[in-house]
Amino acid sequence: MKPIVGFLALALLASNAQAAEHCTRLVATGSPDAPPFLWRDPNDSERLIGASADVLAEIGSQIGVRIDMRYGGRRGEALAQVRSGRMDLLADQPLMDAELEHLDYVYPALAQNDYLVWAKAGSVEPLERLADLTGKPGALSARARMTPEFLAFAQASLSLERPQNLTRTFERLASGQVEYILAPRYAGQAVVNARGLEAGVQARPLVVDRPGLHLALGHDSSCNDAWLRGQLAKKMAELTASGRLPGILQSNVQRWAAQQKASQSSSR
Repeated sequence: MKPIVGFLALALLASNAQAAEHCTRLVATGSPDAPPFLWRDPNDSERLIGASADVLAEIGSQIGVRIDMRYGGRRGEALAQVRSGRMDLLADQPLMDAELEHLDYVYPALAQNDYLVWAKAGSVEPLERLADLTGKPGALSARARMTPEFLAFAQASLSLERPQNLTRTFERLASGQVEYILAPRYAGQAVVNARGLEAGVQARPLVVDRPGLHLALGHDSSCNDAWLRGQLAKKMAELTASGRLPGILQSNVQRWAAQQKASQSSSR
């Protein structure tokens, strides 16, 4: 038995040595205007908060790595920060073939960002199938991050305005200028709650697209190693299996909406 015990002791020492060598601090970033996943902290404009930040803080505490969620600029600028190695991790990256040369995606995805059909409350228009959307005026935020396959379908088959952002997209629907909009489940709910539109618009059951949002490590990050990639994948698998993510997202829907209402009240 002694050789086996000795082997196990050596293996444990090697594992501990590997853990001791990994980075103890990561700098993460992401899109700064994507509630409930991420948005800028109203009390610290250089910090990002939201569901993705909460998940990373929890993961970091479990694996012994401090993960700082920092503002890295607009979406494209944040991506450039991670691609260059100036920051380590993107918290909300959709799968893009071109980025596989620069990023290591973590599986499973942090979330499947369901895009739903939203219509005015009380509307009797049938909007239960994709075919029901053709020929009707709709809207989709210019900032929407959907799969290339759905965007190709939408361009060929749907009549969609592209308002500047999600809030303006909902305003188009609430004012009756379009018959439906396509918007994410949780981000859409955040806008509805913040703008007090609960009685005026509602989501239909139809899910038209489900782009995944991933954690993604930059190839040029000095912290990108097999141990970290494995730990992130393990913790994301555990989170997915726990079924806790919808609750984390829902609490951040309410958090963002409360901040927006407070901001509107203070500006009056």
